[in-house]
Order: sequence, then structure tokens, then C-alpha cells
Amino acid sequence: MTNKTRAWVHAFRLRTLPLALSSIILASMLAAAFQSFSWAVALLATLTTLLLQILSNLSNDYGDSVNGIDNDERVGPMRAIQSGVISRQEMKRMVLIFAGLAFISGVFLIYQGTHHLEMSYGLLFLLLGIAAIVAAIKYTVGKNPFGYRGLGDLYVFIFFGLAGTVGTYFLQTNTLPFTIFLPAISVGLLSVGVLNINNMRDIINDEQSGKRTMVVMMGSKFAKIYHLLLVIVAFLLATVYVLINFESWHNFLFILAFIPLILHLNRVWKNTEPALLDPELKVLALCTLLFSVLFGLGFII
Repeated sequence: MTNKTRAWVHAFRLRTLPLALSSIILASMLAAAFQSFSWAVALLATLTTLLLQILSNLSNDYGDSVNGIDNDERVGPMRAIQSGVISRQEMKRMVLIFAGLAFISGVFLIYQGTHHLEMSYGLLFLLLGIAAIVAAIKYTVGKNPFGYRGLGDLYVFIFFGLAGTVGTYFLQTNTLPFTIFLPAISVGLLSVGVLNINNMRDIINDEQSGKRTMVVMMGSKFAKIYHLLLVIVAFLLATVYVLINFESWHNFLFILAFIPLILHLNRVWKNTEPALLDPELKVLALCTLLFSVLFGLGFII
């Protein structure tokens, strides 16, 4: 593998992909549990989500480079442009390629899930898909990117939680029960938790570089309280969903995913060195994926 190829693989940030799939997995498994599942929708939703996540990662690499966030003071792994192996122009070109791929994949997904419904449903999902592509790019790219104004948490909550879960569930079942919003919010809150850990780790450099994340605005102390609430509320809402749709004690299988999170919350609460929070990104991301799998499995078995 050449240095250039290795740099592109690194730029894709493959470790972020399991988290992106959490909402798709949860929604598809719940659809299967209620006897309404399409492999075509599941696979296309998976492909579209992966393309959107990689698009977001590439845009983030480009935007943070242009805005001077990726510098020698940055705590996390070195970015592709920052390493000098990939130029800004090459990254910009790749952003456009993945935007196009995500759009094409999204159109096939929308057709597969809504072709037998009124055209208005397809148009609505098309607008949502375009919004997801624009948001993935505008997170750190352009003038006054919203990721630098404390709106990154809202972006992650909407697209990693609500849109991913509720949208996939509707495309699978063509129904929209109000209760599906409960696990969707849970996944969204846990995903925001991953971003919160990332921003807690980078608080010093972000503050010095003018990147106004939620953590920078509220400070490390309140960011820890915020993090605690994200995980606890996610657990409570998942529990409410189970109580409403209770079939057997298997439905509470998801609780196993929250056991390691108790230790995670303890480490975050006691942390005094932001750089040491980096391993907690992987812990929370994997626990979010585990939660999604166990939650869906609890209704299938």
C-alpha cells in the first residue's frame, strides 16, 4: 500500500463507520421484528450511510485544514491534509466525488422504499437526502460553518439519530409509529456523546483556534454533566419504548450495552487531562453499536 493510498484510507476514518451504522441496524432489526423487512432497503441504507459518513470525514479534514484547526497543537490523530501527503485540491475533489456517490445511492434507496407510495413521499426523502449531503459538507466547510458555532451536536442528533433511525424504519415498513422516536432519540443522544468526548479531548486547541463547540462554550465541568445526561436519558427512553411494546424479558437485552458505560462515565467524570479521553471515543462508539444490535435482537428472539 502506497503512502497516498494509506493516507486516503486514513482520511476515510474507518473507525467512525460502525457508529454511523447504529441507527440503520436498529431500525432494520425492529422492522424485521414486526415482520416488515427488505434486504434491498437495508443494504442501500447501509451503503448510503457509509458514503455520507465518509463524505463528512473528508469534508471535516478539508474544512479544519482551511480554517487552521488542524495544527501542531491538535490532540487527535494527524489528518490527511495536515500530513502533507494529500493536497487540499485533491481532498476537495474527493469530497465532490463522495457527495455524488451518496446522492446516487440515496436516490436508489428512496426509490426502493417509496416507489409504491405517493410521489410526495419520495420527494420528501429526496429533500432530506440533499439536506444530509449539504450538512455533511457545511459542518466545517465554507464561511461560518455550523460545526464551529456549537451546532455540531444538533447535526449529529438529527442525522445520526432521528433521520437515520426513523427514516430507515419508514422505508422498511411504510409506517411511522410515534414510539419509534424513542430509540431513535437514544441512538442520537449516544452519538452526540461520541462527539462530546471528541470535543472534550480537543477543547484546548478548539478554544485557541476559535472553534466554538458546545464544550468550548459550556466548559469542561458542565460538559461532563452534559455527557452524563446524554447517556442516562438515552437509557431511560429506550426503557420507555420497551415498557410500551413489552413482549418478553428479552426486550431488556439492551441493558447489557450500558454496563460498560458505567465505567466509561466514571472515567470521563474523573478525567483531568483532555488528551486521555481519546480511548473513550472508541468505547462509546462500540457501545452505541452494541446497544443497537441488542435492542433489535431483544425484539427478534
